Amino acid sequence: MESVQAIKQRFGIIGDDPKLNRAIEKAIQVAPTDISVLVTGESGVGKESIPKIIHALSHRKHGKYIAVNCGAIPEGTIDSELFGHEKGAFTGATQTRNGYFEVADGGTIFLDEVGELPLPTQVRLLRVLENGEFIKVGSSKVQKTNVRIVAATNINMFESIKKEKFREDLYYRLSTVEINLPPLRERKGDIHLLFRKFASDFGLKYKMPTIKLDDDAVELLQKYRWGGNIRQLRNIAEQISVLEQNRSISAEDLRHYLPDVGSNLPAVISEKKQESDFSNEREILYKVLFDMKGDLNDLKKLTLKLMQEGDSKQVQDDNEGLIQKIYGNSGDDIDEADIDDDELNVLQIPQQNNAAPSQEEKDKYYFAEEIEEEETLSLQDKELELIKKSLERHSGKRKAAAEELGISERTLYRKIKQYNL
Repeated sequence: MESVQAIKQRFGIIGDDPKLNRAIEKAIQVAPTDISVLVTGESGVGKESIPKIIHALSHRKHGKYIAVNCGAIPEGTIDSELFGHEKGAFTGATQTRNGYFEVADGGTIFLDEVGELPLPTQVRLLRVLENGEFIKVGSSKVQKTNVRIVAATNINMFESIKKEKFREDLYYRLSTVEINLPPLRERKGDIHLLFRKFASDFGLKYKMPTIKLDDDAVELLQKYRWGGNIRQLRNIAEQISVLEQNRSISAEDLRHYLPDVGSNLPAVISEKKQESDFSNEREILYKVLFDMKGDLNDLKKLTLKLMQEGDSKQVQDDNEGLIQKIYGNSGDDIDEADIDDDELNVLQIPQQNNAAPSQEEKDKYYFAEEIEEEETLSLQDKELELIKKSLERHSGKRKAAAEELGISERTLYRKIKQYNL
């Protein structure tokens, strides 16, 4: 069995990070077997190296090795690409075609971006993994294949399963052994090594002196988050090698090539703030309810003024302002035909000739006020119930509860204090 160092030299892998070494060790250990392997990690971390190592160290090394980018093949043709098709199976199928699983019989297939496979193709792939059988598109004949499948993905498979975009049974069949490659920002000691290697390669390629970083530039390079990982680092090394006249690169020079350098330095906040669709809908609903409450309060005040003061100039102005608020401020005249009869009954109360309201009218007004207060209390009860349930679901973890509720932690603390939770 070859050592990790020998494998890194053979496949041009640079770095000595413990997580990287552990990933290579696992690849070496599983290579002699035929079990399925799932390689995980962010885009640009070099996942394509692991399947090559596994194939080269396996008993299939003399067989074919085929790498397939599942995300780059259109959904309508991916079954034909993987499993082949018969002549006349669909428009344009002028002859029989062998798919990758037939061509790679006895070898290894690397399915990159496997999380992008459409659900019907996932069912076909599951059958291949379980018993080595597949059927060409347009055929009824079952064929056998003996291939080793290594898959890779940069997405969160559990989230994809939760959203029913990926089959759970296929995930567990693919990930008999899972190998995770760490992002570049977790390999800070390897960043400068990789940059020097890329700079040397591009110096030779473009027949230029190799660029070098000063100490401040090295520090900036290691602090940057590298969202594109090794691929992004390589591109930046190439840009600097070609564009910079001065071959000694300062931190200030390097900043020009690092996008959003300020926001990509280490921060105390999370990279992404995700809110569920339910949280957004609830937030909109709350806003509508509070707007309605404000309109009701305005109507209540106007009604009381009409009963107490009659048709005064102030009441008329308030009435016009309220109508504009409810029906918009476009400046156009409002047609009474556009207002419901019930609304007219509220907005146009008969003139009282400045007479004091009767006891019956006062009773109606205060009865309406009590109903409005009960509705407000009901809304508070619902809010309290939602907060309690969320806190219980997350075992009292306020940060998780706040994210689920779609509010900030600060707001949640205030609500907890308000309701004495």
